[in-house]
This record gives sequence, structure tokens and C-alpha cells, in this order.
Amino acid sequence: MQGDTVLVVEDEPVVREQTVEVLADLGYTALQAAAARAGLARLRAPGRIDLLISDVGLPGGPKGREMVEAARPHRPDLKVLFITGYAENATFGTGPLEPGMRMITKPFSVEAQAARVRAMIAGLD
Repeated sequence: MQGDTVLVVEDEPVVREQTVEVLADLGYTALQAAAARAGLARLRAPGRIDLLISDVGLPGGPKGREMVEAARPHRPDLKVLFITGYAENATFGTGPLEPGMRMITKPFSVEAQAARVRAMIAGLD
């Protein structure tokens, strides 16, 4: 866990700040962006990012999945946890989730989010 970095891209300030706080409490370095364009800029920049947590439906530009697809050439092995208000088994964008992608549905508990983050970074999920 030490040294692991998570980028949070979420347009809702309360959700973003809560997620960053949970990550910090768990010992992760948390970066944040309020929109897909800012998130994509971070993903294209050098530096370690072990996991991306992104809202699926980001307003005013690329959606979460489009941001990930644009970042793939720079980070082909990026693990992604999407946050959505829709049913967990729903597909979105261009189809079902790819390997290394997971979804968590709002509302979710801090414990559920923490467990999913730990498992994904450890390669267990």
C-alpha cells in the first residue's frame, strides 16, 4: 500500500472529497480532478497512478469511459473503478467492462469502497 497512488475523477465535490479522505485514511496518495479533461491530463503526465476511480457520467466533456480509452496508450495496464448511480450489472458506453475495470454503485459504504480499492490495487479483484 505504501507508495500506491489513486487518481479520483468525480464532478460531485462531496463524493470526490469523501473518496480522497477515505484513501488518505487508508494510506494511499490521492490525486483528484473535477472533470475528465483534468483527469486525462494527469493520466497523460508522468508519475505513478496505481488506480483510477472515476464517475461514469462526467458532465461537460468526455465521460469516464472515454477518458480511460484516451489514456490507454499512456497507461495500458491502468486499473479502473467506476462509480455509477446505475445498476451494477449494466453495461455502458461501448459495451461491458474490460479486464482491470470494476464498477461500484451509489450509494455505497465507505467500507465497501475501501475493500474494493484494496482488492484492485492488490490484484485480487
